[in-house]
Amino acid sequence: MNEAPKTPKDTTATKKAARVESYDIAKSDETLDLAKDLAKFIKENKLSTQVQGKEFVNVEGWQYAGSRLGIVPIVEHVINVSTDQELKYQAKVTLFDMRSQHTVGAGFAICSNKESGKKFYQEFAIASMAQTRAIGKAYRNILAWIIRAAGYEPTPAEEMEYTGNVPTPATAPAAVVAEPAPVMRAVTNTPPTPAEVPAAEAAAPVQYATASQKEEIIRLLNHPLITRQEKTKMLLNINRLDEERATQAIAKLRKAIEDREGTSAVAA
Repeated sequence: MNEAPKTPKDTTATKKAARVESYDIAKSDETLDLAKDLAKFIKENKLSTQVQGKEFVNVEGWQYAGSRLGIVPIVEHVINVSTDQELKYQAKVTLFDMRSQHTVGAGFAICSNKESGKKFYQEFAIASMAQTRAIGKAYRNILAWIIRAAGYEPTPAEEMEYTGNVPTPATAPAAVVAEPAPVMRAVTNTPPTPAEVPAAEAAAPVQYATASQKEEIIRLLNHPLITRQEKTKMLLNINRLDEERATQAIAKLRKAIEDREGTSAVAA
């Protein structure tokens, strides 16, 4: 029996399954399109911070650039390296490429309450900023040229010291508000007080999604029946998910894929 030839529909489905995101930085024309799209997204969503007359992109902007290329951050660890005189945390973040299913970069960062403007930060805020900086650093190591092509400085805003804009101790609570919002907050056994951090940050400790949960979410997002818009939305918020929400997200993605596969089978 002769094998039936592939139809145009089969070929299209194969191409869709092989593609994760719409941009390929190996192609110069697509690189230019990504830079234009990134510049527009950063401007419209106010994801840059001006320091000494230059524009530096906040970590959310770097995450968006990575998500359009199918590259997402995974927080590997956050280590407490504090002393009796200093609160200090070190974080490591790796970058996972959904196309190749390999790690393609990494970033290390630290944060300390000895830094200018962070004297009154609580422990969870110090740990959180270390993670945020590590995410930005990881992306900066491989995507700095894309950010530069978009018209911004190739250093994440979270790495910059806001010289000249640091409040005095009398207005220290505002320092936490002025800092770009951390992507994740570390667990702490000492709850923050209203006098030191905003009320919105004075929440109970949160157990964030595990690495295995994030890897499962990424695997499901790589399914061809998941839309690019759904991928982008989930990837931009993956490091904000706690364990319960991550479990719900996995269940929702599995159900969406199952329902769409059923619809496709009926249509066929």
